[in-house]
Amino acid sequence: MREILFSDLPRIVQLARKVLAADSFAGIERLGGLTNHTYHVSLPDGRDYVIRIPGEGTEEMIVRSDEKKSTALACRLGVDAKMLYFGEDGSKVTEYIPNPVTMSAELLHDRVRVGKMAELFRTIHTCAEDTGVPFDVFDMAANYERIIRDQKIALYPDYPSVKDAVIRIKKTVDAACEISLVPCHNDPLCENWVESDGRMYLIDWEYAGMNDGMWDLGDVSIEAGFDGEWDNLLLSAYLGSEPSLDERRHFLASKIYVDFLWTLWALTRVPYDRDAMQAWADERYARLKENIRQFDAL
Repeated sequence: MREILFSDLPRIVQLARKVLAADSFAGIERLGGLTNHTYHVSLPDGRDYVIRIPGEGTEEMIVRSDEKKSTALACRLGVDAKMLYFGEDGSKVTEYIPNPVTMSAELLHDRVRVGKMAELFRTIHTCAEDTGVPFDVFDMAANYERIIRDQKIALYPDYPSVKDAVIRIKKTVDAACEISLVPCHNDPLCENWVESDGRMYLIDWEYAGMNDGMWDLGDVSIEAGFDGEWDNLLLSAYLGSEPSLDERRHFLASKIYVDFLWTLWALTRVPYDRDAMQAWADERYARLKENIRQFDAL
């Protein structure tokens, strides 16, 4: 159990009074998370909630008004816990997911869970709503490149040719497939999946926005360490049929875009997190190049 930050207690009390009309607690437990401070709050009458206090510096990383739109949509669709309050600063109060089991790569290697993830993604991607929140992969990549140049961080010697390959692949896929921008989570890490009594939830919508829905599938495949067999299971469950060659290329291209973007993001963090972030970027970059080779072999 993580230690409660006593500096958060006044804000927890304030939110509990404002949103829950509660002046006392049966228990307060700090939950996981790196950037925010999140607490499971139990009330004397047996009700349970989650109160999130935004972490220091997150206002520079996250547009909370955008996150609120995507979170509200997720709650309306029933793919996240019901939201009771969302403050301008990113403070949030939601219902507590009962008997939660946080997913891991190992736990997601399960046919039933893969089917439930695919179903949840379909719910989001086919809701026919526009949150108005952009998630443009290549615009974001250009911004990360600028930061890398400004900070004089070394890019990989073959980066220009790799970038050209990514752009070529995008042109190929865009010409062959009908690409639609739909509400996407965009960061479906294993830890953002929670199972409760057989039901799957997807939480933490900080990076959500309008994107190609295949990004979510490619992202979760990478994070869960899926191989070709598990990829085919996920994609077939999502599509409702055996994927065509174009659909398989679309899926693989999305994995390429995921690693392309997050490699650049990781490099922008090297001056702060140094060797650990460089190693993370190197791992993604190697997989990016391998997936480009696989794409060209299809």
